This record gives sequence, structure tokens and C-alpha cells, in this order.
Amino acid sequence: MNTPAKLAAYGAALALVAGGAWGVGAAVGPLRAEPAASGPAAGHGDDHAATGSADDGHGDGAGDGHSDAPPAGLASSEGGYTLVPATTTLPAGTTTTFAFRITGRDGAAVTGFDVAHDKRMHLVVVRRDTTGFQHVHPDMAADGTWSVPLTLPEAGSYRVFADFAPTGGRPTTLGADISVPGPFEPRAHQPSWTAEVDGYQVRLTGRLSAGHVAPVRLTVAKDGGPVTDLEPYLGSYGHLVVLREGDLGYLHVHPGQGAAGPEIPFGVEVPTAGTYRLFLDFQHAGVVRTAEFTVEVGRDH
Repeated sequence: MNTPAKLAAYGAALALVAGGAWGVGAAVGPLRAEPAASGPAAGHGDDHAATGSADDGHGDGAGDGHSDAPPAGLASSEGGYTLVPATTTLPAGTTTTFAFRITGRDGAAVTGFDVAHDKRMHLVVVRRDTTGFQHVHPDMAADGTWSVPLTLPEAGSYRVFADFAPTGGRPTTLGADISVPGPFEPRAHQPSWTAEVDGYQVRLTGRLSAGHVAPVRLTVAKDGGPVTDLEPYLGSYGHLVVLREGDLGYLHVHPGQGAAGPEIPFGVEVPTAGTYRLFLDFQHAGVVRTAEFTVEVGRDH
């Protein structure tokens, strides 16, 4: 198949996936991280791992394996706020300023934002096949225009998530699509519970369950030894972004209380069965790194 035909087929597949995303994964069985391990982390009620801190993702599981409310980031408008990119096309492989505004019900740019995890705006960028993940922090001009330099290395359709708390309002995440012209091949991701990044090994343990808060742990090692001196990044020892494959439903989870490694505890509630991509940002030796995982979540019976 030639490249234009491949792109057309992929675009049609994306449309089909987005239209039927709530039914994704109904036939997949539950999956445990690291099957050789001893199962979900437990017995640490003092670190809030069981209750989690999914305050930015708005995941409101009803406890029956199904969420009544959709996850965040699926719409560009919510609660009277709208994400308005200055452009929806960026070049591949070139650092370009990406600018946007958050507008209110009157169409005017919002300029009042609360600080959440050391920043007034968190911008997450990822290609729709969940490659090229970035978590950056734009600066706002006096007129309410946010801007940040972005380098999108490859062509494709990207999703940007603006994660913020308007002054006096609730935390909100809005999403918009950005196109990077050119031919590309979408990538598939096999289930993975360990990640290697810059000489660090990160292991995910626990079991995600649709509609329930699940305790999971990310354990960080370097050269085979535990890392016990993780550094706070944006007020936490780790930040976990969870994206549902297909429609890219978004969760941003922060850890419970804990020591500076090697374990980082989280409470994660995914809304439905399906395949999820998890991205852990952690800081050590002054550098922020991102570990990536792929987990399939089955429907509990």
C-alpha cells in the first residue's frame, strides 16, 4: 500500500476508534503488573496509595467497573472554558512556539489561574499513537496568551492537553488536536511493566481495575540498585499521566505520601476496560526523565 493510502486508512481507523472508544477492551482479561511479583502493593495505608491523588484527571468511577463521567481531555470546551490554539499545524523536527488561550463564556481570554503543583499551566503533548510524550509548562503573557517552544520530531496527529485550575474554579483539562504534516507510520505498543530510560530501570506493580481506585507502585532503580534519593519535581516525587488508547482519555495522578524512593505509590482509577499508556515523570540528579508503560485492563465480573 502506498503512503497516501496508508494515511487515509489510518485516519479512517482513528475515526472509528474515537466513535467507539467506550467499548474498547471489553473482551480482554485483567492484567497484573509483573506477574512474578507478589501482587498489588498493600499494607501502606499511611501513604494514601489506596486513595490516590487523581485530582487533575477527574476520574469518577462509580465502583461498578464503569464510569458515568468521561475522563478529562476529550473536549476542547468544558465548564465554560475553551482551549483555543493559535495554530493547529506545526512543522516536524523544528522547534516552534506553540501559543494558545483559555477563553471564558464571553470569549475573552482568561488571565486568572491558580498554582497547582508549582505551575499555573501544565501542557501535555502526545501523538495519537501515544508516542512522543512531552510534559511542558508554558508562560502566560499579560493578554492571556500562553506560549511554549515545542519540537515535534515526527509527522502525525498530536493531542495537546491544557491542565489548569482557573482562579475560583475547579481543576480542568481541555484537549485539542495539532497536525504535523508528512508521511508517518503509527506505532503499536505491547504490554510492558518495566521501562528503561537513561540507565534507570522502573518497574510497575499493582493491578488496575475499571471503575475502582487501585494502588500501584513505581519502583526506580539505577544500575541494578534502588534509588533512594529521588528529588521533588513540581512538588511531588513523581507525576503519572494515564492515557486511554483510542480516544486518549486523560488522567493526571500524583503520589501519596512516601519516602524519596525507591517506591512511588499512586492510587489510580481508570474509567473503563481497555488499553492504557502510563507515563511517569521523576527527577534524579537534577534531570527529569519519563518512563513509559502499557497496561491492558479487563472488565471485572
